[in-house]
Amino acid sequence: MSTMKPAQISPYGLQPFYDEMFQDERTVRPHYRHVHGRFSQMTADDLALKQKAIQKRMLEEGITFTLYRGAEAQPLERTIPFDLIPRVIPREEWTHLEKGLQQRVKALNLFIGDIYHRQQIVQDGIIPRSMIVANKYFRPEMMRLPVPGGVYVTTSGIDLIRNEQGDYFVLEDNLRSPSGFSYLYKSRMLMNHLFPELTLSQPIVDIEFSMNRFLSSLKSLAPSGKSDPVIALLTPGHFNSAYYEHAFLAQQMGIHLVEGRDLVAIDHKIYIRNLQGLKQVDVLYRRIDDDFLDPLAFLPHSMIGVAGIMNAYRAGNIAIANAPGTGVADDKAIYAFVPDMIRYYLNEEPVLQNVPTYLLSRPEEREYVLGRLDRMVVKETSLSGGYGMLIGPSASDEEIASFAELIRRHPDRYIAQPTVKLSRAPVLADGRLAPRHIDLRAFVLTGSGGASVIPGGLTRVALREGSLVVNSSQGGGVKDTWVLH
Repeated sequence: MSTMKPAQISPYGLQPFYDEMFQDERTVRPHYRHVHGRFSQMTADDLALKQKAIQKRMLEEGITFTLYRGAEAQPLERTIPFDLIPRVIPREEWTHLEKGLQQRVKALNLFIGDIYHRQQIVQDGIIPRSMIVANKYFRPEMMRLPVPGGVYVTTSGIDLIRNEQGDYFVLEDNLRSPSGFSYLYKSRMLMNHLFPELTLSQPIVDIEFSMNRFLSSLKSLAPSGKSDPVIALLTPGHFNSAYYEHAFLAQQMGIHLVEGRDLVAIDHKIYIRNLQGLKQVDVLYRRIDDDFLDPLAFLPHSMIGVAGIMNAYRAGNIAIANAPGTGVADDKAIYAFVPDMIRYYLNEEPVLQNVPTYLLSRPEEREYVLGRLDRMVVKETSLSGGYGMLIGPSASDEEIASFAELIRRHPDRYIAQPTVKLSRAPVLADGRLAPRHIDLRAFVLTGSGGASVIPGGLTRVALREGSLVVNSSQGGGVKDTWVLH
């Protein structure tokens, strides 16, 4: 058996990317020294056994997601690829991120409240009215509707990246029903199980308490103000790609896991039907999109929603998290205005900057981008999960030409950003370390008492060599993420 020596553990050139573990070809960053030392002592066979044990544990616990591979192909259920080598974030770095994330989500929440009431930001000319009313996720049904606690965005997933200098930028805001919570918690459980000598000897900030904060945030929204409200998680069902997460969160928080058929509306109140009769629901954490939430208010053919829930919501008898209509701030074109929102609502400068973004509805920006598509990342504003994207540097001439035509036809559907040289972190590949690009999905929980950030979040990894797409739906994996005390 060949031991992985420190000289072999950095077998790749670092430039022009920022590397999370290595400062240069031979120097390990101080906050990674303990992790580097532990993995340097392990043989390739040791690492292979650990990896096999993790896959076995994930299968036993059903830690899976469903991968849809096209209209003709059968969906594939699989375990999410998990990399053994954790990402480590020093405390002072995390403190900066935490401050910026709380600031950002606070401004986004104020923005959503504003556009469904006075629309002052529109009247003051900060954001064009057309970008609001023509937005796919704008819900006129929410106009002037009071929201419990004034909280529109209870759960949010903010995607962060680092450039070649190591500076953090916000890449996307996920505000409708962000996913990935279960992988965050399960990643830590797996590392505690397989590397207790590593996790217990490091001053890692605990994440278990944040599950209580999650529950507290939901409880704080109860319209009745009762101390022990009935909370339910609404899932589309076990065929949904994130069903494992829905079941995991409901079990961990001790709340009801329900489908639309389990709920009934009576006298503008929502009840769970069970063997004991009817139980009124005070807070519904929904993991289905607005369109399917209520067939009486949105898509009439929805079979997974609850007929009459919007009437109960208007009557103030139930809280829905996240509130319907939050997707208007999830839009990738609206994203470009978040720094302006922070200045407008909070009178503060943004702690975290956006990636420079071009709105292709603006003729001069569109022409600039069309002349440089081979250097740009283009995204469809209403899509997520890595779909509807062009990554110019790795695209063929045919793909670039096709996207150029789409942009010319529907410029308002797309935004463009310069290709950022995402930071890299080492992953285990065939018993050795290899560099892969990463991002960080940070989760912010907001209740009537304010916002808190789950320490560390979920590091997502583009496992294909050279790839910049980290989404699990596109073949990406995850790492455990440690914040050090």
